[in-house]
Amino acid sequence: MPHSLLLLSQEAMPQTFVFSSILAPSSSRQGQPSMGECGSGGGGSGSGDLIFQDGRLISGSLEALMEHLVPTVDYYPDRTYIFTFLLSSRVFIHPHDLLARVGQICLEQRQQLEVDPDQAKLKSFSAKIAQLLEEWTEAFPYDFQGEKAMAELRAITHCVTQYEEVRAPSAGLENSPVKKAITQMMQNLFLSLAARSQLQELWEKLCPPAMDKGPVLKAKPPASQKDILSVCCDPLVLAQQLTHIELERVHSIHPEDLMQILSHRDSLDNHRCRGDQTKTYSLEAYDNWFNCLSMLVATEVCRMGKKKQRTRVVEFFIDVARECFNIGNFNSMMAIISGMNLSPVARLKKTWSKVKTAKFDVLEHHMDPSSNFCNYRTALQGATQRSQMAHSSREKIVIPVFNLFVKDIYFLHKIHTNRLPDGQVNFKKFWEISRQIHDFMMWTQVECPFEKDKKIQSYLLTAPIYSEEALFIASFESEGPENHMEKDSWKTLRTTLLNRA
Repeated sequence: MPHSLLLLSQEAMPQTFVFSSILAPSSSRQGQPSMGECGSGGGGSGSGDLIFQDGRLISGSLEALMEHLVPTVDYYPDRTYIFTFLLSSRVFIHPHDLLARVGQICLEQRQQLEVDPDQAKLKSFSAKIAQLLEEWTEAFPYDFQGEKAMAELRAITHCVTQYEEVRAPSAGLENSPVKKAITQMMQNLFLSLAARSQLQELWEKLCPPAMDKGPVLKAKPPASQKDILSVCCDPLVLAQQLTHIELERVHSIHPEDLMQILSHRDSLDNHRCRGDQTKTYSLEAYDNWFNCLSMLVATEVCRMGKKKQRTRVVEFFIDVARECFNIGNFNSMMAIISGMNLSPVARLKKTWSKVKTAKFDVLEHHMDPSSNFCNYRTALQGATQRSQMAHSSREKIVIPVFNLFVKDIYFLHKIHTNRLPDGQVNFKKFWEISRQIHDFMMWTQVECPFEKDKKIQSYLLTAPIYSEEALFIASFESEGPENHMEKDSWKTLRTTLLNRA
């Protein structure tokens, strides 16, 4: 018999990971001071309102942080700061409002430069603003989805190219390096937005509707209906195909999606950070995939009419979960274990008595929720280290248990305030959240090295799954109720089905 598995312990504490570097946009750039260190030239007129500790930015007013984001002739913010501030700023200000403020700062700086025109300085300033916009649109393209944001973006790009129109109107602005960079940036942005507009349609096809078993209590699946073992009988192959699906789905999650987690239960600073339904769809869909996989595992076990068949399916999924663990696909592994811990499967004592449970006990040990899932976190740390030193693409795979990852960053959010007692933004908190999200984003960028099997994936994504009610019916038909509680449940189910008929 499997032990019940508590997915999210109320006492769980977050795990902090090492923040080595931020994902770089495609173009190459010079290194910058790390972790928001104050480089030469400062960070704009508001830098005096920024507080540094051991060279690291830990707090500041929102206005000063915004000014610290905008380059000057002699200053360009380090990339870790750009990523972290753009990620966290949506807690305090909508992206289109931030764009508007950035545009105002750019215009003010340009006007100052025009007092004593220096073409080299104007050119340097324009190039740096274009670089900032490129990093912004590559890291957070959805910030530019609305008409307001796009209008602000066009206003800023006009500001940074205007000097060349004045300087050499007949020289052909399209030949300007800044203009070329902006044109390419806009093309890439439109492609990203077009791809994301198809996201909802993709996810709607991910999880099939639950299939009720029907009013006839003794009905069995037709002989022509496939089961998992008829589609794939190799645990390693199935684990590889699950990894394919995981990486495809998790690749659609973006940093700003994860920041939405922090605003679902809170309305901080009197507004929510971009809390529209479309923006959280990828998170909900990925969570639904976990649930669908768990229900599919339970369905495959409960649909088998004979104890020997059920035993074989249970042992098969135990082996699949173990292969997922070896690959580094902890999310699928947890989903499989959860499926076998669902009551309709867990209650099948006669079936479990025939299962060789030693392997399953090892898996449950890895996912033991005690001490904040200490065993799982140790395994995750090992997989992370393997990924960092990987010599092959297979060793780079790390797919954490998504529910636990979400709990970790939400816990960080809850135990630290957004603002300090003096009203300044607690930027130290957002460095920590950014570290965790950075690691997750690094893992999502891994290309799956396994050959894709369309037949297996099609089955995993489209096979009918039983509803919770149908699972209990199938379970009770396979092994009758053994106590008063089960007998009452079975009686209620029978009455419900008879009335429905």
